[in-house]
Amino acid sequence: MASIKSLILQGEGVTLDFKKTITNTEKIAKSLVAFANNRGGKLLIGVADDGSIKGVKSEEEEKYMILTAAHQYCKPAIEPTFDEIYVDDKLVLVVNIPESDTKPHYALDEHKKWWAYIRIEDKSVLASKIIVDVLKQDHLEKGVLISYSDNEKKLLEYLEVNERITLKAFSKLLRCSYRKAQKILVNLILTNVIKIHTTEKEEYFTANRQH
Repeated sequence: MASIKSLILQGEGVTLDFKKTITNTEKIAKSLVAFANNRGGKLLIGVADDGSIKGVKSEEEEKYMILTAAHQYCKPAIEPTFDEIYVDDKLVLVVNIPESDTKPHYALDEHKKWWAYIRIEDKSVLASKIIVDVLKQDHLEKGVLISYSDNEKKLLEYLEVNERITLKAFSKLLRCSYRKAQKILVNLILTNVIKIHTTEKEEYFTANRQH
């Protein structure tokens, strides 16, 4: 494993998150789910947001809270593994979350509702309906066969000219329901014809240039 110091220097990102301490089971479940739904990742407990090492006071307590979150606040349950590493006499608890093969995972919020999250840059962001559909189908048969109908052609022609499109604009372009538009977009994402981009403000789609 890369040394903790070099990991910290990378800063928080898609596969790395710092937590000074665990205070809230719901919040930690959200992070665990976001990593499991994406490429996996590490939580460094005992490290402040600015990367300074504070150390954990009781790793047993922190582990107990993390496992409670992973087993009771995540569905399907997540199985993290732990490394305990001393840095300058301070204990950093490393929580390893593998990429899941039972996506999508949902986290329970304080209102007892289940939500799917995905990791985008250094944040755990609520996964849209389209992302959830992609996660559901991603581990299924990879060879989704696309028969290009007029709908797909319209989309790709539109993207040639305009570079990006939103779900709303796409359903308008096809004069069809959001649901039908979503289905077409999910298939095209799964076959790498288009790419999905999610920011905190919006979600849009672009053509995948490798085609």
